[in-house]
Parts: sequence; structure tokens; C-alpha cells
Amino acid sequence: MNLLDYLISVDARTALMDRMMRKLGVDRQLKVVADHAAVTHRAADRCRSCGHQDECSTWLDEHEHADDPPDYCRNRDLIARLQHAAGQR
Repeated sequence: MNLLDYLISVDARTALMDRMMRKLGVDRQLKVVADHAAVTHRAADRCRSCGHQDECSTWLDEHEHADDPPDYCRNRDLIARLQHAAGQR
């Protein structure tokens, strides 16, 4: 994999994280947590290191709305905390 392929891959995984946060209704809550930039950066790193990009993309395409992310989601705990903070749980 060359550098350009890697950068495209990283960007695609970050886009999946953004889609997941929106799909689960926590995108706004993520923007207002304490130390927003660091929390978002760590969440993006977890997503970038995940090996389920194809499955995630398919899951996002197949679910118009969902209450929980798929079991393999590395941001599952963060999403649950954000949902709790937003009063969704």
C-alpha cells in the first residue's frame, strides 16, 4: 500500500465513524463533551485501527436508524456514554 492509498483508507474510516455517530444520534453530543478534540481524536484512532470497514459500511447502509452499534464497533463504549449523557439511555 502506498501513502496515497493509506491516506484514502484513513479518510474512509474516519467517514465511517462520522456516519456511525450520526446514525446513532450522538454526533451532537460528541461535539460538546469535555475535551472534545481529544475524545474525537481517540475515537477516530479506534475506528481507523478497526478491521471491519466493509462490514461497518454495509451495516450503516442497511440500518436507517439503530439504537446500538454493531458488536465489533471499537467505539461502542463511547457511544453508550454519549447516549447516556444525551438522555437516550
